Amino acid sequence: MKVYKALVACCVAAALGSPLQATASDKAMKLSLSDAISLARENNYTIKAARSKVDQAEARIVQSRQSYLPKVTLSETFVVTNDPGAALVLKLQQNIVQQSDFMPEKLNNADVINDFNTSIQVMQPVYNADAAIGRQLAFTAKKAQEYMSTRTGESIVLQVTRVYYGLILARKNIDAVEQSIKTMQAHSNEAAKGFRAGLLPKSDKLSTDVRLSELLEQKMMLHDEIKNASDALNVLLHLDAGVAIIPSGDLVIDRVLPSGSDKAVSENRSDLKALETWRQVAILQDDMIRASKRPRLNAFLQTNLHSNNVFSGGSSWALGMNMQWNIFDGMATDGRIQEAKAQEREAMYNYEAAKSGSIAEVEKSMRSLTTARARIAVAQKSLEEAKVSLDYISSQFKTGMAMTFELLMREQAYTYAKMRVNQAKFDYCMAKSELAYYRGN
Repeated sequence: MKVYKALVACCVAAALGSPLQATASDKAMKLSLSDAISLARENNYTIKAARSKVDQAEARIVQSRQSYLPKVTLSETFVVTNDPGAALVLKLQQNIVQQSDFMPEKLNNADVINDFNTSIQVMQPVYNADAAIGRQLAFTAKKAQEYMSTRTGESIVLQVTRVYYGLILARKNIDAVEQSIKTMQAHSNEAAKGFRAGLLPKSDKLSTDVRLSELLEQKMMLHDEIKNASDALNVLLHLDAGVAIIPSGDLVIDRVLPSGSDKAVSENRSDLKALETWRQVAILQDDMIRASKRPRLNAFLQTNLHSNNVFSGGSSWALGMNMQWNIFDGMATDGRIQEAKAQEREAMYNYEAAKSGSIAEVEKSMRSLTTARARIAVAQKSLEEAKVSLDYISSQFKTGMAMTFELLMREQAYTYAKMRVNQAKFDYCMAKSELAYYRGN
């Protein structure tokens, strides 16, 4: 018995001594919900990764400029040869041909010749239908990535809101448990006096100790919930691991519920716009593959400088047009067209599935919001009744007119009622946030 009392006393001391806020080794930071959301939009890695995809799409737009800009190539080639034909051609290109070079003996036994060829080639697209469509596709793909980036930010905001409200809920619950611990400590002291005076049996005294131990255990678990929520916020906001978040906001309940008649999902919701835009990308992809069957026409200009020493000797140029027409490629293009058509259908199905699913999510959030509002009223009334009942039984217990089990039942009901109110308020705030998320407001 003495060991049990000592254990309970240690638990009480540890629970009362454990700080609700940050320890001395941690840094505490007070944040409102709007502050937390602003930090997430600025620092969250997932949002930054989504923005990087937009940057990648912008880079592909830059690459698509090759559809109308010239391509300039500079090359330098060095050749050493004694091939009779090549030697004569290189001399002609270097402008060093002499009459003696056409003598049979000289032609048959050519001297070794060096040739440095400096070449500049300019290719200018004239008609390239698939590349032009590809440029349009790149712009459309960037727009889709921008919509996806926006939706990623909205999803992170919802996560931050959930964790932030969860942190508030845990702190409110721990306040409720601490109040119950103080109450139970007082009743435990009364039970100890009654036991020593022979007015209460040993089982009643132990019952108060057991309930006190349950509350202490519950408090320790809530401390873990606070730490877990704070750590999760640190990750979402990209803060140092040692920072303890202290929410300055509260679980606010609106006086008027949002309109329940309007269950429509906004057509401008970013993820739906993204899926719709991806469908346009698939259509352009099909058009681009079909356009690749058409001939391509490019103009070119090439200049060459040949010499046996670098940057000297004979020069020449050539100007012309080049046409390429892929008449048959073994059904590869037909297969790509078939694939693009299937991707277009996939994009359409994804859009319709997301839209219908969103309507269901909006209706679910609306029901949760309405139910949570009703639960708050019910739980608040239950809390008031539990308080009156606990106060009455407490006064009766002090005078010996109430049994210990009655006191424990009333105290447990009162603590549970406080947590029910907190949970209902949390559910209301989250249902409101989810409703705005799924509506696309």
